[in-house]
Amino acid sequence: MSNKSFKKGLRHPFAFLALAVLSATFLTSEAQTGSASINIYSARHYPTDEALYSDFTKSTGIKINRVDADDAGILTRLKAEGNASPADVILLVDAARLWRAEVDGLFLPIKSKVLEDAIPDNLRAKRTDTGGIAWFGLSTRARVIVYDKAKYKKSDVDTYEKLADPKFKGKLCIRSGSHPYNLSLFGAMTEHLGTTQTEAWLKGLVANMARNPAGGDTDQIKGVASGECGVAVTNTYYMARLLRSTNTAEKEMAEKVGVVFPNQGSWGTHLNVAGGAVAKNSKNTDNAIKFLEYLASTSAQNHFANGNNEWPVAKGVSFDNPALKAMSGGSFKSEVLPISAVGMNQIKVQQMLDRVGFK
Repeated sequence: MSNKSFKKGLRHPFAFLALAVLSATFLTSEAQTGSASINIYSARHYPTDEALYSDFTKSTGIKINRVDADDAGILTRLKAEGNASPADVILLVDAARLWRAEVDGLFLPIKSKVLEDAIPDNLRAKRTDTGGIAWFGLSTRARVIVYDKAKYKKSDVDTYEKLADPKFKGKLCIRSGSHPYNLSLFGAMTEHLGTTQTEAWLKGLVANMARNPAGGDTDQIKGVASGECGVAVTNTYYMARLLRSTNTAEKEMAEKVGVVFPNQGSWGTHLNVAGGAVAKNSKNTDNAIKFLEYLASTSAQNHFANGNNEWPVAKGVSFDNPALKAMSGGSFKSEVLPISAVGMNQIKVQQMLDRVGFK
């Protein structure tokens, strides 16, 4: 079965009905030909990642069959497929989704000295029952504040808490509260501030909104650049894309806004993590682990930074991305929270969002 037909088959609305047959045929074919391969379910739909996949295959001879979907779609698919799932590696781009998948038992805890030596403790999920690691963070995105440089200065928005200040009434732009990026940020704020203070803060954000939450992070940056908003929240890699763009309009837009890495004087800027795991029912566990180990290598970590403007997480890895360095000044303090703590706050966060009317 070709990569193309494999992807297409799993996107079909009736794919699950025939999945056991499809996966059995696919895996039997691999056994007959003797070729090594892994099947990846990926929420990383970035064209620049193609180089990662091709480099891995060139260096190991292991072929990659990939299914692209969003995080929620991948988790739904894995649950529906059950034991018949052909997935070997799962790549997700949000802390809350990684936590949810772990809780739902969709990952196979593994042991890898390479990964454990490379990835910091707070960016991996150790299972006390098996001693293995359920998933590993592979890159991060800082959730920063952008502001209208003509109207405000950095000190006006140097903490997340200040976004709820009444002086920003009618000035805040932000995407949907239920988007995973915001759920993770709000889950982290709950861990730092407690439920009562976080709910009051969320109520302040609603009161300060310039418009109903809509669009993605780039749309929030555009809102600030156009004057529709005064401040907004975005992940760093969206801003970095604009800074590195060859499009004149996009570069001009980026030049109109300032960037703040919040809470440098307290717990640090919130990071959202993109991570990977071996699928619970993987038929190619050893090769799946090899792929995750490859993603923690210096070359792959540099690709995350230079190819998709993400922060590398492996210890000792340096990078040369002018946009990331320009935004951060070369370094910044990031919060250090167990992802499990952020994930466990998701239900409380959603209830708070409902109570304060954050759409």
